[in-house]
Amino acid sequence: MKVAVVKESRPGERRVALVPAGVKALVAKGLTVSVESGAGSASGVSDEAYAEAGAEVAGSAAQALEGAGLFVHVNPLTGDEIAAIGRDTIVVSFLDPLGDADGIAALARAGLTAISMEMVPRITRAQSMDALSSQATAAGYKAVLLAASELPRFLPMFTTAAGTIRPAKALVLGAGVAGLQAIATARRLGAVVEAFDVRPAVKEQVQSLGATFLETEYDVSAEGEGGYAKELSEEQHQKELELIASHIVSTDIVITTAQIPGRKAPLLVTEDMLKTMKAGAVVVDLASESGGNCALVRSGETITAHGVTIMGPVNLPASIPHHTSQMYSKNVVTLVSEFVTEDGVALDFDNDVVGPATVTHGGEIVNDRVKQAVTHASGGDHG
Repeated sequence: MKVAVVKESRPGERRVALVPAGVKALVAKGLTVSVESGAGSASGVSDEAYAEAGAEVAGSAAQALEGAGLFVHVNPLTGDEIAAIGRDTIVVSFLDPLGDADGIAALARAGLTAISMEMVPRITRAQSMDALSSQATAAGYKAVLLAASELPRFLPMFTTAAGTIRPAKALVLGAGVAGLQAIATARRLGAVVEAFDVRPAVKEQVQSLGATFLETEYDVSAEGEGGYAKELSEEQHQKELELIASHIVSTDIVITTAQIPGRKAPLLVTEDMLKTMKAGAVVVDLASESGGNCALVRSGETITAHGVTIMGPVNLPASIPHHTSQMYSKNVVTLVSEFVTEDGVALDFDNDVVGPATVTHGGEIVNDRVKQAVTHASGGDHG
């Protein structure tokens, strides 16, 4: 079977779905790999490196896709990309299955077997396939670097002849993979770190990184399917906001990472809170693309309001393309290895990874959770 890799079309995207090490791994399984010329250039991978790894370098996306049975990609596919893929092709990519109803419906209509990286279950044996986590690691790391570059203060404590500089204080809201990496990075840079999450189970992880886990006497816990956060009740949310407000006044950096799959991001930093923050404080909102955790945030922009710098960066993993491409490629190859063996391709929907991650097959949406999201969004029936 032929595997196709093409340049990503999303503006600003610098990652590539497969790096040479991944090509070697798939070729060793008896697959052929065709890579569009220049597909890896933004992440520092040359056409020559792909050729040395055993890939065919194609002159265009159309040539790479011709006759391909498997298409590996980073971002959700555009309508033109879907139209360019042959029917019955297996697509492995981020697909935004709970948010992009039209895109998922289009994949089904095109007769594609779409395997979503977002739907890989959070089970122990699938950790090496968990692209959400690998890419969130980069986002949490880079968020702290962005905040540090905007902050008009040092992060670590300095003792100098000119006096002692006290360390900056950071507050991380949401202690998933991105949040935990933000905590670790802020600690490495010398900041004093506090963190909050609605999932009590992450308390030990936060503390193991040297941060203080914020708690309230009220129950504001909410853990949903797959270990993700779920929405709080209105009363719980108000208690959550009160806790955050009491700590944010003394904070120099706030990193917000809270997102709920398929839903608008919860508001965690209100405009009233912004008014109480130190002049020059920085908020980096990693949920800006899904509505934002911070009031006034603008996705893709940096603004100043009430003396606070509010950053809404998008697609931070693409800003570290060398390593994020390596990580994503490993995730993809490991997932593909679940249904491609030396004996050929065998999609087993009873497989505890392949089954849940497959969202469309045979012209239908086959994942019940995705089907409900698509039907709810469109008000119709997509099979």
